[in-house]
Amino acid sequence: MITNQIIQTSIDELKAITKVDLCVFDALGVQVAGTLEKIDLSSNLLRDFANSPADSQVIGQNHLLKIYDEGELLFLVVATGYSDDVYMVGKIAASQIQALVIAYKEKIDRNSFFQNLILDNMLLVDIYNRAKKLRIEVGAPRVVYLIESQDEKDGMVMELLKGMFTSQTGDYVTAVDENNVILIKSVETDASVKALEHVAETIVDMISAEAMSNVRVSIGTVVQELKDISKSYKEAKMAMDVGKIFYAENPVAAYHALGIGRLIYQLPVNLCKMFIEEIFGDKIPTELDDETLNTLNKFFENNLNVSETARQLYVHRNTLVYRIERIQESTGLNLRTFDDALTFKIAMMVEAYVKYLNETI
Repeated sequence: MITNQIIQTSIDELKAITKVDLCVFDALGVQVAGTLEKIDLSSNLLRDFANSPADSQVIGQNHLLKIYDEGELLFLVVATGYSDDVYMVGKIAASQIQALVIAYKEKIDRNSFFQNLILDNMLLVDIYNRAKKLRIEVGAPRVVYLIESQDEKDGMVMELLKGMFTSQTGDYVTAVDENNVILIKSVETDASVKALEHVAETIVDMISAEAMSNVRVSIGTVVQELKDISKSYKEAKMAMDVGKIFYAENPVAAYHALGIGRLIYQLPVNLCKMFIEEIFGDKIPTELDDETLNTLNKFFENNLNVSETARQLYVHRNTLVYRIERIQESTGLNLRTFDDALTFKIAMMVEAYVKYLNETI
């Protein structure tokens, strides 16, 4: 329901322009907003007008009008004054409040529609019928962005996103819980992966600068039909989880770029534990220090090139070789060979996944 403050702001603006005092009452004759502290109309007179078949009435210097929503009486508008323009101002006020009621109701309906859509709570026929009623295009390419905030500023995050992306451009912002905001963005049919990631990076930078808040953003794949929005949402949700487990250093995670992390995420936990035991036995390197982790990440980034990795880490080549040999002694895997390096990389990712599951249970 539209708030009293919105109505008050609307009639205050009209009063400033027209110099005509306005008051708004509910169907029971209780004042909800007004530019006058008191009006010379009794509650009985207001209720009598509300119960009468007339849409307007003049009582002394007061012009009374009704506002309906789908046949139900919502408000009574009273414009006060003796000039010829008072009735017209009252009609304008009633029309404006009527439009606000419709717009606010449509906003709520759209929010509910998209929440039910992404959660698969709607039948196919209902999707098309409600989309037509809400004037939402059915056959437009869209993609879902999931924005996760870790602090209490999620309300600010929502407002910032609504300022960045508006329904006029085919974009819709909604939420399913207190930490996650969803952006359903309209995109070009041939939107590139780079363009989708650029939007996500812009969101991260904007929220960091304006709300002083760190967020993670995940991206689903582009869908061509409104009914497939839930598919893109599920992909974005998976991308969020996989990104936090395997690519925590990157605040943006796209479903199409999850690689082997997406495969591991879908493995049964018992199978993962068996694999780790087969590779490491009782020597699971669960707690690697930051220096070793940084060394390994750089080593893998440089395709097992010892010289280039040593150069980027500003260490002597022999120092790097020593660190790698130390891992070989503890695990039995020679990271300078492709097969062992691949096995170690996958095993560490599986270990990270199992650890994540244990922490979230």
